[in-house]
Amino acid sequence: MRRLDRFIRNHCFLLSLAIGLVLSLCVPEILIELIQPECPQEAAENLLIERFGQDFEPQLNLVNKPLAAKKPVKNVIRPRYYSSELGIREKLFIGVMTSQEHINTYATAFNRTIAHLVNKIKFFIYADSVKTNYKLKNIVGFTDTHENRRPFHVIKYIADNYLKEYDYFLLVPDNVYVDARKLKKLLYHMSITFDLYMGGARVGLDAGNPFNDLGGGAASAGEEDLPPGLNDRNYCSLEAGILFSNSVIRKMRNNLERCVRIGSTSDHSVNIGRCVKYASRVAGCQESFQGMRQYSYALDSPGRRHRDFSELAKQEAFRNASTVYPVQTPEDFYRLHAYFSKDHLEKVQSSSYDLEQKSYRIANGSISNKILEIRWPLGVPPPSAPETRHDILTWQLLNGTHSFLSHGNAEHTVAPLSKVDALDFEKVLQIALQYAALKHPRLTYHSLHSAYRKFDATRGMDYQLHLSLQEGSGRNRQLLVKSFEVVKPLGRVEVVPSPYVTESTRIAVLVPAFEHQVPDALEFVAQYERVCMQNQDNTFLLLIFLYRLDSPSKGDDDPFKSLKTLALDLSTKYKTDGSRIAWVSIRLPEQLSTPVDASDWLLHASMYGPRQLISLVVADLALPKLGLESLVLMATPGMNFKADFLNRVRMNTIQGFQVYAPIGFQMYPCRWAQFCKECDTCDVSQSSGYFDRHNHDVISFYSRDYVQARKLLHPQGLPIIRSDLDIDQLLMPTEGPDTRPAGVESILDMFVAAQHSVHILRGVEPNLRFGQDVRNYLARGGTLPPEVPERCGREKCIHLASRKQIGDAIIRYEDKSILHK
Repeated sequence: MRRLDRFIRNHCFLLSLAIGLVLSLCVPEILIELIQPECPQEAAENLLIERFGQDFEPQLNLVNKPLAAKKPVKNVIRPRYYSSELGIREKLFIGVMTSQEHINTYATAFNRTIAHLVNKIKFFIYADSVKTNYKLKNIVGFTDTHENRRPFHVIKYIADNYLKEYDYFLLVPDNVYVDARKLKKLLYHMSITFDLYMGGARVGLDAGNPFNDLGGGAASAGEEDLPPGLNDRNYCSLEAGILFSNSVIRKMRNNLERCVRIGSTSDHSVNIGRCVKYASRVAGCQESFQGMRQYSYALDSPGRRHRDFSELAKQEAFRNASTVYPVQTPEDFYRLHAYFSKDHLEKVQSSSYDLEQKSYRIANGSISNKILEIRWPLGVPPPSAPETRHDILTWQLLNGTHSFLSHGNAEHTVAPLSKVDALDFEKVLQIALQYAALKHPRLTYHSLHSAYRKFDATRGMDYQLHLSLQEGSGRNRQLLVKSFEVVKPLGRVEVVPSPYVTESTRIAVLVPAFEHQVPDALEFVAQYERVCMQNQDNTFLLLIFLYRLDSPSKGDDDPFKSLKTLALDLSTKYKTDGSRIAWVSIRLPEQLSTPVDASDWLLHASMYGPRQLISLVVADLALPKLGLESLVLMATPGMNFKADFLNRVRMNTIQGFQVYAPIGFQMYPCRWAQFCKECDTCDVSQSSGYFDRHNHDVISFYSRDYVQARKLLHPQGLPIIRSDLDIDQLLMPTEGPDTRPAGVESILDMFVAAQHSVHILRGVEPNLRFGQDVRNYLARGGTLPPEVPERCGREKCIHLASRKQIGDAIIRYEDKSILHK
């Protein structure tokens, strides 16, 4: 029985094992085929095909997509300046409590002695009426008639407008002189992170009753409301000025309503002190802080009522004071300012001398000066090192009256010193003589042996003086030559502020033309059409026809007929654009009506030849056609220009401020001389021309400035031309008191001689080029005059080639062998 059971169990085991092996081989492939899911994309496509058919095309639904964010993203607006973002503030604000009666006296003197030394100053007054004719502009008026609230109005105004801009605030009456230099030096040594309430302390007058003089019961009630320990009388006196930190002003502003209730006395010092104690919990007036002390000096103390500051200067308290009060008269402000400014200057000079001597002692010859970089004078940059031989700064030889090789070349060998240069040289010589007397007390000055000067734009003006000094007297007299070096370093460079201008101003271009210049004028009008009229530039062209006395002005014999026809055709063509060309005719007098050949004035730098005064005639007679507010550009027929030049004219010509006289580029006649290749679009170079500073024909100005300058010279022998018949008056020689100013031959000379308030700006202009008239004349078959004059007017003639080109030509001509190379 047991064997049977064992047999059955064995067969069942073997049978189940065989069945498991068979299933493990067959069932996985069947199950994979049964349970493999269908691809979702294929299922979706099959579903769409079953619903909509085989031709279905999906469409995107973009309505309200993408969805807008529930909270819009805010752009971070950064401040304009880094100082605002970093919380960097200016150092000192001064508020002056004054009155309407003292605005033109005490307040004005206060402003003139301190405004240029502090960051900001404001004057606060009680204004019972609106009055704006004060000389001072930084005035703030309050209409509240309660005098005890006036300091709190000042605190509120300061906190609302300047709390984020300044670290410290000084509140003073108008009869206090403030040594701003000393005060600012003090503030730079104190930390701004602490509350500061500094000034001269006022201790209680009556220990038994601290409120005797404070206004009675209301004040007492206010003091009783203060927390314990804050009802003492240790307040800063407003009579000497009170200094607050930024944090104290902020806390006073936050508790201003409470301050007004407890500040009901007639004493501003007490009212301010109570407010500070309540708002900031400062124990009392701080006469010193972080080891620094602000000193005040009272002039009304016994024995100090005199105004002899030389006596007061003997007192240490006066010398250390940063505020002096009360000042008796406005003139005393200037006396005090002169004393403290002199004292400050002496301290700076002494400190500079000590620093210089210390630097020299550190060097002591043991360390190379290339490492220490100690140079004379101390703090002045060394002379600039030239990059090439063309950049070497040359020394200019001087004597007491003239300079030699003033322009660094042989063109101007000797030139008299100008008035400014003569005064400057005389002052330098006196300084050198004073130093020589100190250095060589036994020698006496005999004469100037020689002197040289050199201007370095990075350093200043250097002088080398060689003085003949005399030793002994009589037969034992001996002359010794001692050399001295004087340096006038450059001061602080300041940017000249100028009014705001734009490039949209309309320019009235005035082009005068003589009868022999008609071909050049036709070329100019064609250029004007191409540059201005086709591009709709905001300009207007006015041609000035200069007729001879006997020339016809109408009909076919009119020498300017072709110009008039071209001007009418272009004006009609561009009428819709607002561009037009007009003309004005001027009849010259008999002495200016001699026929002129085109070659006669060819080598002159000016288009007027030897008659440059005609430029004043042209301007005087043409400007009434334009008006006083017009921007005028005096041009010439032989010049080339680009649109960039016109934009520079608009930017550099400022009404009532500046006149622009560009220095154009004079081009060589390359085809005629065959020294260079003509290229009107190429950049300027030494081989193609030079900047002609002697050509003053092109100048831009406003009509009003020109008229004002002409009126200044009219009484001095330079009459204003109002018609053609007045031209003779300008050409007649003048005698007596109305002698014509010397050297006035052009509009630029007129502005210089008039000493008008407008500035005169001269600068090189690459987009303004001269010499096209010479090229055109030679291209038409013209030739140069047989005899080249030595001078063309008051200046030399134009150059037809550079010195290098002429030198190469001479060498090639003399050495025939070079011609074959």
